[in-house]
Amino acid sequence: MKLLYIEDDARAAAEMSDIVREQGDTLAVESNGADGLRRAGLESFDVIILDRMLGDADGLELIKRLRGIGVSTPILMLSALGRTSDRAEGLEAGADDYLAKPFEPIELIARVRALNRRASGREHSAVILFGTFECHVKARTAFRDNQHIGLSPREFELFRYFMENAGEVVTREMLLRDVWNMSFDPQTNVVDVNIGRLRRKLEDGFDSPALETVWGTGYRLLQGRAS
Repeated sequence: MKLLYIEDDARAAAEMSDIVREQGDTLAVESNGADGLRRAGLESFDVIILDRMLGDADGLELIKRLRGIGVSTPILMLSALGRTSDRAEGLEAGADDYLAKPFEPIELIARVRALNRRASGREHSAVILFGTFECHVKARTAFRDNQHIGLSPREFELFRYFMENAGEVVTREMLLRDVWNMSFDPQTNVVDVNIGRLRRKLEDGFDSPALETVWGTGYRLLQGRAS
């Protein structure tokens, strides 16, 4: 991926460069809103990472200006303001995702890759394959090692989402936003309960696990092992 990071904190920019470089991706950095706006308008990027509070610009206003000049690139907003109302403001301003500081690098990369996949349309494949798993999107059926797995509608949506983000960490916030269509955490165990049900169905009768819990971050679909 080719990413643009608009951030006026040199230390934060250096840390982001290290994170992105370790993933084998490319990061361009602009230290102010004016330069970031100009570069985003001149070059093509897969995802723009934008700090909410810049020295010369308000990140919310900058998003509106980016959209105003025709930049449709997915935007991930970063901010120390992490309340539900703050996230809602960012999303309503035009950000595609919002991540509060401090954050774990693994979660940042997962969110950036998810934004890139959605923008490229790869999640709309009729059949998604990963390891021993198959997801037939139109037929809404799931298979593991050629064995059909009966899933409820919600469980299938969860399975499909994990397949679209195969092998990468999926956070609780991502699930609430993209599977439950919630922009806030209802402070219930709805995610945990449904993940538990899906895990049991995916692993029943198989020797290897299907879903890994990444403590403090989220979940990851594993490839499974053929029987």
